[in-house]
Amino acid sequence: MEGLLDQWLWKEEYWLPPGVTWKDIEIEGDRYPLPRDLFYTLPLALGFIVLRYVFERVIAMPLSRQLGVRDRVRVRALPVPKLETFYKQNKQQPSQSEVLGLGKHCGLSQRQIETWFRQRRNQDRPSNTKKFCEASWRFVFYLIAFVAALASLIDTPWFWDHRECWQGYPKQPVAEAHYWYYITELGFYWSLLLCVTVDVKRKDFKEQIIHHIATILLIGFSYCANYVRVGTLVILVHDSSDFLLESAKMFNYAGWRKTCDTLFVIFALVFLLTRLVVFPGRIVHSTLVVSLDFFQPFFGYYFFNALLLVLQALHIFWAWLILRMVYKFVFMESEPEEEEEAVEEEETSWEQRKGALNSKLASLANNCVLNNLTNQRNMNSRLPKAR
Repeated sequence: MEGLLDQWLWKEEYWLPPGVTWKDIEIEGDRYPLPRDLFYTLPLALGFIVLRYVFERVIAMPLSRQLGVRDRVRVRALPVPKLETFYKQNKQQPSQSEVLGLGKHCGLSQRQIETWFRQRRNQDRPSNTKKFCEASWRFVFYLIAFVAALASLIDTPWFWDHRECWQGYPKQPVAEAHYWYYITELGFYWSLLLCVTVDVKRKDFKEQIIHHIATILLIGFSYCANYVRVGTLVILVHDSSDFLLESAKMFNYAGWRKTCDTLFVIFALVFLLTRLVVFPGRIVHSTLVVSLDFFQPFFGYYFFNALLLVLQALHIFWAWLILRMVYKFVFMESEPEEEEEAVEEEETSWEQRKGALNSKLASLANNCVLNNLTNQRNMNSRLPKAR
């Protein structure tokens, strides 16, 4: 098995420039990339999942209560087996014809069917506490990773001059801090990918999957091919805005609107600057153009840059979403999800008001009946005297 991997997977033509062998990148007395190091990231990912479970229950949940996070009280849909079966099979809003068909089978009106599906969808929405705990976990990791990586990279020559990323490539030693930065980030993204089915499902769910897979491939390949110098810059650029986004989410779930809006504006500026200016203008340009001054293109060169371009395409997509959110924020428009929740709140409050009104009417009716009986009794007691 090992011989087969050496023959096909670890071919030097795939990973290294022409004329360079695996023995050439071995540096005595210094750490250098070894593909087997990547196997350590899988148990590390499981450790992150356990640590996250403990963090969310010991730290994040008490913090959410301190910051005033409140879960929305949702009206539970009435148990209708046929509607429940349809909902579990389709997980979407039924069409007009389907609503009419379900109404005939269940004996309900069109409005009752639509209300039931709205309540059922809202019933499955994650609570604010769950979303706050998830955002706080990512915020803590991204913040610690960014600060630690910046402290370890700010004194390196390739942080300021990107041509230094390729000086002496691929015979470049890997610092201990940069080794752990790589292994930790890869383990963390493995944990995100493993938990994607239980995390809060967002509108860009498919794009998130593509991002996680591209990031894992990018980190793993760049480590094996000793693209560690430029790889640390790629990860640092991404971490620089991620912790701002997660902090804005936390305060949004807590209801701190002004703080959330301020952090979101800062995040939008940092994101647009780092992902649409620094990343393509400095890093991608360095890997596509500057690197060719130091070695001939090979398979790894094309594969690595293809992954970077995939990330850049996702950056453009997310930048469009951010600008659209800014536009809606300026013109005070709400998201469809918020509109549905507003409708649910309106229906809930109407049900509560109707219940209160019915109770008052019943009480008033009882009082009227009692008054009539009392007046009739008084009239009967006065009749003999009148005679």
